[in-house]
Amino acid sequence: MRKSYLLTLVLSIFFSTIKGQDSSAPILKQLESKSEQYGNIAQEIWNLAEMGYQEEKSSALLQKTLSDAGFKITKGVAGIPTAFIAEYGSGTPIIAIMGEYDALPGLSQEAVSEKKSAGKASGHACGHHLFGTASAAAAIASKDWLATNKEQGTIRFYGTPAEEGGSGKVFMVREGLFNDVDIALHWHPSSQNTASAGAALANKSAKFRFYGVSAHAAGSPEKGRSALDGVEAMNTMVNMMREHIPQEARIHYVITDGGKAPNVVPDFAEVYYYARHNTRDVVIDIFDRMVKAAEGAALGTGTTMDYEMIGGTHELLPNLTLQKLMHDNLSKIGGIEYSAEEKIFADKIAQSLGQEKADLAMAKNVQPYRTEARAYGSTDVGDVSFTVPTVGMGAATWVPGTPAHSWQAVAAGGTSIGNKGMMVAAKTLTLTAIELFGNNTLVSEAKKEFQEKRGADFKYIPLLGDRAPALDYRN
Repeated sequence: MRKSYLLTLVLSIFFSTIKGQDSSAPILKQLESKSEQYGNIAQEIWNLAEMGYQEEKSSALLQKTLSDAGFKITKGVAGIPTAFIAEYGSGTPIIAIMGEYDALPGLSQEAVSEKKSAGKASGHACGHHLFGTASAAAAIASKDWLATNKEQGTIRFYGTPAEEGGSGKVFMVREGLFNDVDIALHWHPSSQNTASAGAALANKSAKFRFYGVSAHAAGSPEKGRSALDGVEAMNTMVNMMREHIPQEARIHYVITDGGKAPNVVPDFAEVYYYARHNTRDVVIDIFDRMVKAAEGAALGTGTTMDYEMIGGTHELLPNLTLQKLMHDNLSKIGGIEYSAEEKIFADKIAQSLGQEKADLAMAKNVQPYRTEARAYGSTDVGDVSFTVPTVGMGAATWVPGTPAHSWQAVAAGGTSIGNKGMMVAAKTLTLTAIELFGNNTLVSEAKKEFQEKRGADFKYIPLLGDRAPALDYRN
């Protein structure tokens, strides 16, 4: 029976792939013809550089782009003004494509090959201007395929704000907005083209706030109780705790408010913490220990403390049935070729990173397929991946060797290099969506793997609890 089923699956995939290739060619050609249009949209969002939950203009631009293409728009979902869903079609399968559009604070940069601030409060150092635009382009191309071929199915674009620490998708998952989705697709800007199995660290973040008593720091220090002492005491204890947590764990913090003048004992101070690990249970344990450290710090410094959960995300649940499909489609699309001008830019960026020349083969080629990955960052896609079978990829939108969250990433993302990589992602997502629309057997196989990996007893519990979206977390 198993052999018969596998033969049926292979034949189903083969014939649907042939059909998909025949019908997808004109759609991909049409998508390529809109490269300049989508590039302009991405660069407008790059210029806006709006941070998490503040992406009003960026969200509105993507909404208009999808609405003009015939999508029905539902605004302000999950209690988030900049979150939205755009939908076209009817019936199943329901294929979701996620798009992000938030920028990062403190990373303003012009689109040039040397470090030069653009004079803004933030910059697209993770390439989410490309992410949102390519995903919208893929949703529109998939819609065109459904309409042209009179196929049944629903394509949805999920406008997901505040991925950078705000956990926007978690609130959308918690609201049940992905519950009826069959397959979810996403991608991310990168310095290489890859569609191997992904991984992400679970994450909990919070702002710890200490309250003391203000006094003259020289004239009457005995009357003061320093909130900054509370923060520093907490930091000292958490730093000692690093020796006694799993080595794969990560803890980061920044002091967001440490007082205003040295001669005034601070009556308020705040520190913003992240805790990460590749399993959410370990993250929960580490975070609970951090809370105890904060309570001890307050007790020892004569201050009081409270904390606000800001974000919390699950690790990523891979789906190899979908991942191999995504890899095969990325391989069909291939990478990008740099122009002579782009090569000069790339070499200068590479030199700023301590390299002699940029390895452009990384942008031209697709990385070999792997079924395992090590996690280095976190994403709220993790919560989606525990709700619906989810698959992603990375496209070379940055000069090879460029790390995310760097001025070099902002710079390349504001050039034609970023736009070219973005279109690789748009085409790959489109091909993948088309094949899924035409192959119910493949969708069923992905769902079966999803259920087996997630476990029969799984119950979704958001790591950020029942709090409302932290719409002001960037203020």
